[in-house]
Amino acid sequence: MENKLEVWKKAHDLTLSIYLLTKQFPKEELFGLPSQIRRSAASVPTNIVEGQARQHIKEFKQFLFIAKGSLAETHYHLYLAKSLAYINEENYLFIDSQIISIIMMLAKLIKSLG
Repeated sequence: MENKLEVWKKAHDLTLSIYLLTKQFPKEELFGLPSQIRRSAASVPTNIVEGQARQHIKEFKQFLFIAKGSLAETHYHLYLAKSLAYINEENYLFIDSQIISIIMMLAKLIKSLG
């Protein structure tokens, strides 16, 4: 599935990055933080595409706001993973920059929809 929205592509790339990164989390965390961070990250492109499929701009905007919320959740999970030393500073900064870029793109898209 390909989506034409650049923000969706970036959110999809973020989700792939999160999945790769969480593979290296400790095994005792298997059903904890990796699962939560993966769900919140995957929720971002999911809500973008679901909102885009709706027939009304108002609904699309609502799904974009939900995507922003999921992104905030992912951002916190990432910070928690760094605080627990599950990821290093370099990986944290890489994904953090992806998140910040997507936040700005979502804000611009929401604003453009009026």
